[in-house]
Amino acid sequence: MRRREVVAGVAAAAWQLEARGEQPPVPVVGFLSGRSQEDSAGDAAAFRQGLNEMGYVAGRNVVLEYRWAEGRNERLPELAADLVRQGVAVIAAVGGNNSALSARAATATIPIVFTSGADPIKVGLVASLDRPGGLVTGVSWFAAESVSKLLELLGYLVPNVARAVLLVNPSSPELAGQPETAQQAARALGWHLQLIEARSDKEIDTAFADAKRQRADALVVSADPFFLTRHQQIVEQAARHRLPTSHFAREFVKAGGLVSYGNSLPDAYRRAGVQTGRILRGAKPAELPVDRATKFELVINLKTAKTLGLDIPPTLLALADELID
Repeated sequence: MRRREVVAGVAAAAWQLEARGEQPPVPVVGFLSGRSQEDSAGDAAAFRQGLNEMGYVAGRNVVLEYRWAEGRNERLPELAADLVRQGVAVIAAVGGNNSALSARAATATIPIVFTSGADPIKVGLVASLDRPGGLVTGVSWFAAESVSKLLELLGYLVPNVARAVLLVNPSSPELAGQPETAQQAARALGWHLQLIEARSDKEIDTAFADAKRQRADALVVSADPFFLTRHQQIVEQAARHRLPTSHFAREFVKAGGLVSYGNSLPDAYRRAGVQTGRILRGAKPAELPVDRATKFELVINLKTAKTLGLDIPPTLLALADELID
């Protein structure tokens, strides 16, 4: 049976239910995240806002089933499989590409909407941005494009930088392109850039100690949901070692980090909610172009800058989207 006939049949069935005073089945959306519920509260709200814009209100005409990996990516395959067993209509796979990859491995029939800071073509999620060509579409921004800005910001804030560190998670699909872009930016600034790996809580602590031991003048945290889930730990380590650090998300700066520049995650999640709503309305993910998130934000913590003895240039203050004191 052709899809158009199926949709027509569903619509006719819904009309018959309404004619008899019954309500059509409420669709269930699975929300699969590599992050934690507490860490993602604002972004989850933005996702619901996107659904609202498409006419879907949680608890009224759509149900949301949340699954949180709490920063432990090894849990994602089972969480994705659980959503498939629940028979959800769409899976919103957010909080890192591992969520989308796990969801795609768990089903061959349920549409998937991702949020991705890496190139979704290179990661293998879609065939193209304009025509994804399968069950997967979503919202994309290229974190590698902004990592050079994170180095440049430290150059404005920290005098006489000679050595810098890029903190990376080598097992993350989000990492693609970030080290190369960062090295190019470091060379342009005349800096020596050292990559230090961390894929566990213990290795994060060790990475900051190593950076200080190597006499690094500044540190950049590469864009990765693994680090975002541990933003409090990273901010505490940066403060402990008095190491000026730039970050990819405002959550770090709100917790006491120095400066952040990157894509607005609430905006990306809202767009993912819109994409999900479009699929619930009948759009095919294979033909639904990947949305490009274009809203970036600069956030500076003035108190942290003062603690580190750093002066914020007036031009940077004027450019900031938010100043935290």
